[in-house]
Amino acid sequence: MKEYFNFGPLVRYFFRKRDKGVKESMTIKAMHIVNKISISIFLICLIVILYRLIFRG
Repeated sequence: MKEYFNFGPLVRYFFRKRDKGVKESMTIKAMHIVNKISISIFLICLIVILYRLIFRG
Protein backbone atom coordinates (compact mmCIF):
# COMPACT_ATOMS: atom_id res chain seq x y z
CA MET A 1 0.00 0.00 0.00
CA LYS A 2 2.88 2.33 0.77
CA GLU A 3 4.24 2.11 -2.78
CA TYR A 4 0.94 3.45 -4.18
CA PHE A 5 1.32 6.70 -2.28
CA ASN A 6 4.99 7.30 -3.07
CA PHE A 7 4.99 10.74 -4.69
CA GLY A 8 8.78 11.16 -4.68
CA PRO A 9 9.31 10.59 -8.42
CA LEU A 10 6.47 12.98 -9.27
CA VAL A 11 7.90 15.75 -7.10
CA ARG A 12 11.39 15.16 -8.49
CA TYR A 13 10.02 15.45 -12.06
CA PHE A 14 8.55 18.88 -11.38
CA PHE A 15 11.53 20.29 -9.49
CA ARG A 16 14.50 18.64 -11.15
CA LYS A 17 17.51 20.66 -12.17
CA ARG A 18 18.59 20.73 -15.78
CA ASP A 19 21.76 18.95 -16.79
CA LYS A 20 24.21 21.58 -17.98
CA GLY A 21 26.06 19.12 -20.22
CA VAL A 22 22.96 17.95 -22.10
CA LYS A 23 21.51 20.21 -24.76
CA GLU A 24 17.78 19.65 -25.14
CA SER A 25 16.05 20.24 -28.41
CA MET A 26 12.92 22.35 -28.69
CA THR A 27 10.72 19.27 -29.08
CA ILE A 28 12.00 17.75 -25.83
CA LYS A 29 11.37 21.02 -23.98
CA ALA A 30 7.85 21.17 -25.41
CA MET A 31 7.23 17.56 -24.40
CA HIS A 32 8.26 18.26 -20.81
CA ILE A 33 6.04 21.35 -20.66
CA VAL A 34 3.03 19.42 -21.98
CA ASN A 35 3.71 16.58 -19.52
CA LYS A 36 3.86 18.98 -16.58
CA ILE A 37 0.63 20.69 -17.65
CA SER A 38 -1.22 17.40 -18.09
CA ILE A 39 -0.03 16.02 -14.74
CA SER A 40 -1.06 19.26 -13.02
CA ILE A 41 -4.54 19.21 -14.58
CA PHE A 42 -4.96 15.55 -13.64
CA LEU A 43 -4.03 16.24 -10.00
CA ILE A 44 -6.38 19.23 -9.82
CA CYS A 45 -9.24 17.13 -11.23
CA LEU A 46 -8.47 14.32 -8.81
CA ILE A 47 -8.64 16.75 -5.88
CA VAL A 48 -11.96 18.14 -7.14
CA ILE A 49 -13.42 14.65 -7.52
CA LEU A 50 -12.29 13.64 -4.02
CA TYR A 51 -13.70 16.88 -2.59
CA ARG A 52 -17.06 16.22 -4.21
CA LEU A 53 -17.13 12.65 -2.98
CA ILE A 54 -16.30 13.61 0.60
CA PHE A 55 -18.34 16.78 1.08
CA ARG A 56 -21.25 16.24 -1.28
CA GLY A 57 -21.54 12.48 -0.95
